[in-house]
Amino acid sequence: MKRADVFHFFLIAWLLLGVAVPAQAQSDPAKIIQDTTSAVIARVSKEKTALQAAPAKMYELVAAMIFPHFDFNIMSQWVLGAAWKTADEATRVAFVGEFRKLLVRTYATALLEYSDQKIEYPAAEPSRNPKTAVVKQNIVQAVGKVLPVVYRLHQDSGEWQVFDVEVDGISLVKTLKSSFSQILNEGGIDALLKTLKAKNQDLGA
Repeated sequence: MKRADVFHFFLIAWLLLGVAVPAQAQSDPAKIIQDTTSAVIARVSKEKTALQAAPAKMYELVAAMIFPHFDFNIMSQWVLGAAWKTADEATRVAFVGEFRKLLVRTYATALLEYSDQKIEYPAAEPSRNPKTAVVKQNIVQAVGKVLPVVYRLHQDSGEWQVFDVEVDGISLVKTLKSSFSQILNEGGIDALLKTLKAKNQDLGA
Protein backbone atom coordinates (compact mmCIF):
# COMPACT_ATOMS: atom_id res chain seq x y z
CA MET A 1 0.00 0.00 0.00
CA LYS A 2 1.30 3.45 -0.91
CA ARG A 3 2.08 5.87 1.93
CA ALA A 4 -0.63 8.29 0.73
CA ASP A 5 -3.20 5.48 0.77
CA VAL A 6 -2.10 4.39 4.23
CA PHE A 7 -2.43 7.90 5.60
CA HIS A 8 -5.92 8.21 4.07
CA PHE A 9 -6.97 5.00 5.79
CA PHE A 10 -5.45 6.26 9.05
CA LEU A 11 -7.84 9.18 8.80
CA ILE A 12 -10.83 6.94 8.16
CA ALA A 13 -9.89 4.60 11.00
CA TRP A 14 -9.48 7.44 13.49
CA LEU A 15 -12.68 9.10 12.43
CA LEU A 16 -14.63 5.91 12.90
CA LEU A 17 -13.86 6.13 16.61
CA GLY A 18 -15.88 9.24 17.08
CA VAL A 19 -18.77 9.92 19.46
CA ALA A 20 -18.51 10.06 23.24
CA VAL A 21 -20.13 7.09 24.98
CA PRO A 22 -21.68 6.86 28.46
CA ALA A 23 -19.23 6.80 31.35
CA GLN A 24 -20.33 3.31 32.43
CA ALA A 25 -19.10 1.89 29.10
CA GLN A 26 -15.58 3.25 29.57
CA SER A 27 -14.42 0.04 31.29
CA ASP A 28 -14.51 -1.92 28.01
CA PRO A 29 -12.26 -0.49 25.28
CA ALA A 30 -13.61 -2.89 22.64
CA LYS A 31 -17.18 -1.81 23.34
CA ILE A 32 -16.16 1.85 23.15
CA ILE A 33 -14.78 1.40 19.66
CA GLN A 34 -17.68 -0.71 18.41
CA ASP A 35 -20.39 1.57 19.82
CA THR A 36 -18.76 4.79 18.71
CA THR A 37 -18.03 3.46 15.25
CA SER A 38 -21.70 2.74 14.73
CA ALA A 39 -22.71 6.13 16.11
CA VAL A 40 -20.34 8.11 13.89
CA ILE A 41 -21.35 6.25 10.73
CA ALA A 42 -25.02 6.90 11.48
CA ARG A 43 -24.43 10.60 12.25
CA VAL A 44 -22.39 11.35 9.15
CA SER A 45 -24.68 9.38 6.85
CA LYS A 46 -27.68 11.31 8.14
CA GLU A 47 -26.11 14.78 7.96
CA LYS A 48 -23.58 14.39 5.16
CA THR A 49 -25.12 16.97 2.80
CA ALA A 50 -25.40 19.60 5.53
CA LEU A 51 -21.86 18.93 6.75
CA GLN A 52 -20.45 19.17 3.23
CA ALA A 53 -22.11 22.57 2.86
CA ALA A 54 -20.69 23.90 6.13
CA PRO A 55 -17.07 22.84 6.81
CA ALA A 56 -17.04 24.72 10.13
CA LYS A 57 -19.74 22.38 11.45
CA MET A 58 -17.60 19.40 10.49
CA TYR A 59 -14.63 20.89 12.33
CA GLU A 60 -16.83 21.31 15.40
CA LEU A 61 -18.08 17.74 15.12
CA VAL A 62 -14.57 16.34 14.94
CA ALA A 63 -13.26 18.49 17.79
CA ALA A 64 -16.17 17.89 20.14
CA MET A 65 -17.13 14.29 19.39
CA ILE A 66 -14.01 12.52 18.22
CA PHE A 67 -10.83 13.86 19.76
CA PRO A 68 -11.84 13.60 23.46
CA HIS A 69 -11.00 9.91 22.98
CA PHE A 70 -7.33 10.61 22.16
CA ASP A 71 -4.36 11.39 24.37
CA PHE A 72 -2.69 14.18 22.42
CA ASN A 73 -0.06 14.81 25.10
CA ILE A 74 1.29 11.26 24.84
CA MET A 75 1.06 11.33 21.06
CA SER A 76 2.92 14.64 20.92
CA GLN A 77 5.69 13.29 23.15
CA TRP A 78 6.20 10.30 20.88
CA VAL A 79 5.97 12.29 17.65
CA LEU A 80 8.50 14.90 18.82
CA GLY A 81 10.85 12.49 20.59
CA ALA A 82 13.87 14.28 22.04
CA ALA A 83 12.48 17.68 20.98
CA TRP A 84 9.65 17.28 23.53
CA LYS A 85 12.11 16.78 26.37
CA THR A 86 14.01 19.98 25.61
CA ALA A 87 10.95 22.16 24.90
CA ASP A 88 9.56 24.45 27.61
CA GLU A 89 5.96 24.14 28.78
CA ALA A 90 4.65 26.99 26.63
CA THR A 91 6.15 25.43 23.49
CA ARG A 92 4.70 22.05 24.37
CA VAL A 93 1.24 23.53 24.82
CA ALA A 94 1.55 25.40 21.52
CA PHE A 95 2.60 22.25 19.67
CA VAL A 96 -0.23 20.14 21.07
CA GLY A 97 -2.69 22.86 20.04
CA GLU A 98 -1.42 23.15 16.47
CA PHE A 99 -1.04 19.39 16.10
CA ARG A 100 -4.61 18.83 17.25
CA LYS A 101 -5.93 21.62 14.99
CA LEU A 102 -4.17 20.12 11.97
CA LEU A 103 -5.73 16.73 12.59
CA VAL A 104 -9.18 18.22 13.21
CA ARG A 105 -9.23 19.90 9.82
CA THR A 106 -7.60 17.04 7.93
CA TYR A 107 -9.90 14.44 9.48
CA ALA A 108 -12.98 16.58 8.87
CA THR A 109 -12.25 16.42 5.15
CA ALA A 110 -11.50 12.69 5.17
CA LEU A 111 -14.65 11.81 7.13
CA LEU A 112 -16.87 13.04 4.33
CA GLU A 113 -15.20 10.53 2.02
CA TYR A 114 -16.30 7.51 4.06
CA SER A 115 -18.46 5.29 1.82
CA ASP A 116 -20.15 2.67 3.99
CA GLN A 117 -17.42 0.06 4.10
CA LYS A 118 -18.31 -3.00 6.15
CA ILE A 119 -16.71 -3.12 9.61
CA GLU A 120 -15.78 -6.38 11.35
CA TYR A 121 -14.26 -7.08 14.78
CA PRO A 122 -11.94 -10.05 15.34
CA ALA A 123 -12.04 -11.72 18.75
CA ALA A 124 -10.38 -9.62 21.45
CA GLU A 125 -7.05 -10.75 22.90
CA PRO A 126 -6.38 -10.32 26.64
CA SER A 127 -3.80 -7.70 27.55
CA ARG A 128 -0.88 -8.47 29.83
CA ASN A 129 -1.10 -4.97 31.26
CA PRO A 130 -4.51 -4.01 32.73
CA LYS A 131 -3.77 -0.35 31.96
CA THR A 132 -3.38 -0.91 28.21
CA ALA A 133 -5.55 -2.52 25.55
CA VAL A 134 -5.39 -3.52 21.91
CA VAL A 135 -8.61 -3.54 19.88
CA LYS A 136 -8.65 -4.92 16.35
CA GLN A 137 -10.98 -3.83 13.57
CA ASN A 138 -11.23 -4.92 9.94
CA ILE A 139 -12.49 -2.56 7.23
CA VAL A 140 -13.82 -4.58 4.28
CA GLN A 141 -13.38 -2.77 0.98
CA ALA A 142 -15.75 -3.00 -2.00
CA VAL A 143 -13.42 -5.41 -3.80
CA GLY A 144 -13.39 -7.71 -0.78
CA LYS A 145 -9.94 -6.70 0.47
CA VAL A 146 -9.68 -6.53 4.24
CA LEU A 147 -7.81 -3.61 5.78
CA PRO A 148 -6.68 -4.48 9.33
CA VAL A 149 -6.81 -1.69 11.91
CA VAL A 150 -5.36 -1.91 15.42
CA TYR A 151 -6.23 0.64 18.12
CA ARG A 152 -3.83 0.97 21.03
CA LEU A 153 -5.34 2.46 24.17
CA HIS A 154 -4.31 3.18 27.74
CA GLN A 155 -6.17 4.24 30.84
CA ASP A 156 -5.81 7.86 31.91
CA SER A 157 -7.74 8.99 35.00
CA GLY A 158 -9.99 5.96 34.67
CA GLU A 159 -10.85 6.54 31.00
CA TRP A 160 -9.58 4.66 27.99
CA GLN A 161 -7.81 6.84 25.43
CA VAL A 162 -6.18 6.04 22.11
CA PHE A 163 -2.47 6.78 21.81
CA ASP A 164 -1.82 5.15 18.44
CA VAL A 165 -3.60 3.54 15.49
CA GLU A 166 -1.96 0.96 13.26
CA VAL A 167 -3.35 0.43 9.77
CA ASP A 168 -2.15 -2.41 7.57
CA GLY A 169 0.85 -2.81 9.88
CA ILE A 170 1.89 0.86 9.82
CA SER A 171 1.77 3.03 12.95
CA LEU A 172 0.24 6.51 12.71
CA VAL A 173 2.52 7.91 15.41
CA LYS A 174 5.63 6.53 13.73
CA THR A 175 4.48 7.85 10.35
CA LEU A 176 3.96 11.36 11.71
CA LYS A 177 7.25 11.24 13.59
CA SER A 178 9.04 10.40 10.35
CA SER A 179 7.19 13.20 8.52
CA PHE A 180 8.21 15.79 11.11
CA SER A 181 11.79 14.60 11.68
CA GLN A 182 13.42 16.48 8.78
CA ILE A 183 11.91 19.80 9.84
CA LEU A 184 12.96 19.17 13.45
CA ASN A 185 16.49 18.26 12.41
CA GLU A 186 16.89 21.35 10.23
CA GLY A 187 15.09 24.02 12.27
CA GLY A 188 14.01 22.55 15.58
CA ILE A 189 10.57 22.65 17.14
CA ASP A 190 10.13 26.36 16.35
CA ALA A 191 10.38 25.59 12.63
CA LEU A 192 7.90 22.73 12.99
CA LEU A 193 5.45 24.96 14.85
CA LYS A 194 5.73 27.58 12.10
CA THR A 195 5.05 24.91 9.47
CA LEU A 196 2.00 23.58 11.32
CA LYS A 197 0.57 27.08 11.82
CA ALA A 198 0.94 27.84 8.11
CA LYS A 199 -0.68 24.55 7.19
CA ASN A 200 -3.60 25.21 9.52
CA GLN A 201 -4.09 28.67 8.01
CA ASP A 202 -4.18 27.15 4.52
CA LEU A 203 -6.71 24.50 5.57
CA GLY A 204 -8.86 27.11 7.28
CA ALA A 205 -8.90 29.46 4.31
